[in-house]
Formats: sequence, structure tokens, C-alpha cells
Amino acid sequence: MKLLEKVTLGKETIKNAVAMAPMTRSRANIEGVVSDLTTLYYTQRASAGLLITEAINITELALGSPLTPGLYSDEQIEAWKKVTKSVHDQGGIIYAQLWHTGRVGHSVDRKGQLPVAPSAIGIKGQQHFTSQGMKEYETPQELTTQEIKQIVKDYGHAARNAIKAGFNGVELHAAFGYLPNQFLSESANLRTDEYGGSVENRNRFVLEVMQELVDVMGIDKVGIKLSPTVYYNNITNSDPVAQFSSLIEALNELPLTYVHLMNGLLPLDDFPNYPKNAIQTFGSVSKHTVIANAGFNKESGEAELQKGIAKIISYGALFLANPDLPKRFELDAELNQPDHATMYGGGEHGYTDYPFLED
Repeated sequence: MKLLEKVTLGKETIKNAVAMAPMTRSRANIEGVVSDLTTLYYTQRASAGLLITEAINITELALGSPLTPGLYSDEQIEAWKKVTKSVHDQGGIIYAQLWHTGRVGHSVDRKGQLPVAPSAIGIKGQQHFTSQGMKEYETPQELTTQEIKQIVKDYGHAARNAIKAGFNGVELHAAFGYLPNQFLSESANLRTDEYGGSVENRNRFVLEVMQELVDVMGIDKVGIKLSPTVYYNNITNSDPVAQFSSLIEALNELPLTYVHLMNGLLPLDDFPNYPKNAIQTFGSVSKHTVIANAGFNKESGEAELQKGIAKIISYGALFLANPDLPKRFELDAELNQPDHATMYGGGEHGYTDYPFLED
């Protein structure tokens, strides 16, 4: 079974082709500090070939949802040190997913400051989870060129903190409608300067951030997550194949560890120009190791690996509910079912109390 075979990932050889996908979590405290439960959660799942953390805010101003973790204060770094040490003690490898939410936020959780974005275009037809309940999205503040350059540096600073915290590498969260994805999107980016207009200009922010991360982390310690055909959070493109193929070709010139691709999670009936198979369409362009994500089970994950484009499959909800997922795949054992009501926040219930096989 290819899912259980060792894989070369940059300078590492990981113990299987099963990764734990990053998932948004509101389980930190109000200061963005993760708890000992978080340490236990990742340690329980250290049998994954690769662990990718929940999305971590790179600065206080990157925050979108309440109680999400950060990597910009000494206290936050010390808390993540406990996580990485415990995972490493179990023989695991763990990357930090670096996050700036852009317009996917609300001023009530940002000390009264509006969210920021490439252009002053708010999200319509959805509501945002805040500390005061669900709220309509606000019109974000359009970033100045100087502010964009600063955010690029903020990513670099977060990467330095990731090194201090003991992470093996970092992943840029450039998917699912957050700030990097907003720059890539024609519907969210109406800029006429160097960061908007052409495909190359819309790619510029992501490529500058990736170069900054590589400069800080070094060779084979940086990945990126992309969702070329996910239109959630009002993210659309007239020609996603041109946009993302160009981006991935440019990423091929950087010494990255991997490109993490999400399949489309939503029906594409209204988007006939969107490719139905994002892994095949965009993964075939990448010279880097491809991680395939979104909606896979054991059988479909194995089938995807057999195609030869993806080398690793990442699992979100399945790994949440099954801390020993590789072992269950090996034994063809029954899987625990995830409790969606407790997936994003709360205490140990639905987080660290899912049973292992031996339980």
C-alpha cells in the first residue's frame, strides 16, 4: 500500500504518505496561546508522515476569528515549543501553517480595526464567526503598497519564530480565500498597481512571501497550500488554469518542500471553466512533491497515489477523529466518525478524546 510507504520529502524521509491536514481551530486563549491539550492533540497524531498545524496568525493584525493561535509573542512561541518537542520525541515531523486572514475577519475581534485586503471589497452572502456571534462581513481596508511590503516581512518574522519554536518547516496558507488567495483572485483583487491586473501581478504577493520564507527557512523547509477551484469566501477567477499554472511554474524555481493542493470541495456546475480534477490539472505542473487534499478516504487516497502525481495524501476530519489513522489504514480497521459540532472549538471533547484502536 503506497499510503504506508516511506516518502522522501525535501531532506527528510517520512515514515508514510499520510499527512495530517491543517484545520482552522479556535482552541487557543484570548492571547493566541495554545494549551497543553494542543500538545496532546498533535502528539497523539505523530504517527503521520507529516503533521501540518492548524492555521497560525503571523501577527495580531492577521487575525480573523477569535481564539485562534499566533506565532508572534514569546508566550506563543514557548507554547508551540512544547508541541514540537513532544511530536519530535514521538519521531514526528511538524510544519507550522502561517496565516493571514485578510478580509475574512471582523473588527470586533481586531480591537476595532477593520480587516485588510488587496481591494476594498467585502464578502457577500456569508457571515463570519466572531466572539459576538455570527456577523455580516465588513468592507475591508485596501492595503497600501507599503503595507503589503510590511506583511511580506511579517511572514518572514513568523518563520523566524517558527524556527525558534522548533518546527521542521512552514507552510504558507494561500488557499480557501485568505489574504494570499485574495491577491490571486480577480473577484477580490481589483488593484491597478504592481499587485493587480495581470496574472503575473496577481501572483506577485504570493511569490514575494514564498521568497521571504525561503530566505528565512532555507532549502526544502517551505511548502504552500493552494485551492485553485474553491470559490468559498467569494474567490473566483475567469481562468484559474492560467492563473495557477503560472503561479506553480514560478514556484518551481524556488527550493520548496512541497505544493499542497486542495480539490474543489463545492459543486462546479456554475463554473464550467474550472477543471474538475485540481490535483491532475495543477499537480502535473509542479516539479515539487505534491500533497493532495480534500475528501479522500483510504481507497481514494491510495488510488490518487497510484496515479503518480501526488506523493502524499493529507487528511483533515479523518485524522481528527482517528489519532492512529495510519494504523487503521494498515489493519483496514473501522474508523471513528468526526463530531462536527466540536471540531473547531471547545475542550478535550471532540479533540483529544477520540479512541485509539487499543482502547
